[in-house]
Amino acid sequence: MLTDEQIVDHILKGESHLYEGLMRKYNRRLFRISLSIINDDMGVEDVMQTAYLNAWLNLPKFKNKSSFGTWLTRILINESLLYKKKKLKQQELIKEQKENYLSETPLNDLMNKELKLLLEKTIADLPEKYKMVFVMREIEEMSTNETMDVLNISESNVKVRLNRAKEMLRGNLNSYYKSNQLYEFDLIRCDKVVSFVMGKINRLLS
Repeated sequence: MLTDEQIVDHILKGESHLYEGLMRKYNRRLFRISLSIINDDMGVEDVMQTAYLNAWLNLPKFKNKSSFGTWLTRILINESLLYKKKKLKQQELIKEQKENYLSETPLNDLMNKELKLLLEKTIADLPEKYKMVFVMREIEEMSTNETMDVLNISESNVKVRLNRAKEMLRGNLNSYYKSNQLYEFDLIRCDKVVSFVMGKINRLLS
């Protein structure tokens, strides 16, 4: 099986269709990390598409100084932060609407969907620097070293931020936060992102 870096070499030699496989490999990771930054489910797809296109356009500059996954995640984080700055007012409105909805719903009456929203909101309300580490390490299950590399922080900082994030979450949610149901990114959405980016790439190549 080819490594990511070998696949990149093949893409640079003209096999652009191989980029689809890289996108499908990293879609869930990028979705979860971007969502942890911008808290806007629909906006994440736009951010991902922009990040993938920027990564493809800059593949010749990829020097294998870090893994492709790390390099791609950094691009995704930068795009997410730019989106967050542009959409701050809109996000504040969405957050306020969610808080109003959840505050009007008695906990005892929550069904599975409402409980999922509550769990995701609990994570979303964490301060950004703790939330990003929490999502990377606990939900996306990235290694400590990769998290260090992506965020450019020390191992001790990763551990401190992760522990702090856990402390800030409600104790009775601990059995839920690793669920694959959190921050879902299903096949239809995966296909949508891949089709959009590959369409753009093919038009650029034609």
